[in-house]
Amino acid sequence: MLGQSEVIACVGTSQPERAKVFYRDVLGLRLIEDAWWAIVFDAGGTRLHIEKPQEKFTPAPFTALGWRVPNIEELVDALAKRGVSFERPPGLQLDNKGIWTTPDGVAKVCWFKDPDGNLLSLSQFP
Repeated sequence: MLGQSEVIACVGTSQPERAKVFYRDVLGLRLIEDAWWAIVFDAGGTRLHIEKPQEKFTPAPFTALGWRVPNIEELVDALAKRGVSFERPPGLQLDNKGIWTTPDGVAKVCWFKDPDGNLLSLSQFP
């Protein structure tokens, strides 16, 4: 039914100005609009709505958004230079940059948070 429809990704914010700066200036997403209800970005052809909730906002305790990237090490270095700190989830064998390689050695993943604590990820697959 929805297999041919585009996905719109959504996360919340309680700090719209900080979120706008982070997603636009740190992550490099193109700002489409800053409306009363959400800050809308183009994330590689997918609309990303950073919603401005009317109630108190609490981030989900799991990965909210992720990006598939061609070279995770290069992107981790670039984001670290822009002030991004990478998470170190307990129980995972991470390299010195905070990148986890799957047990089969095929994929690499790392995690970081936006200003509201939304957990974001980068993934590299062959």
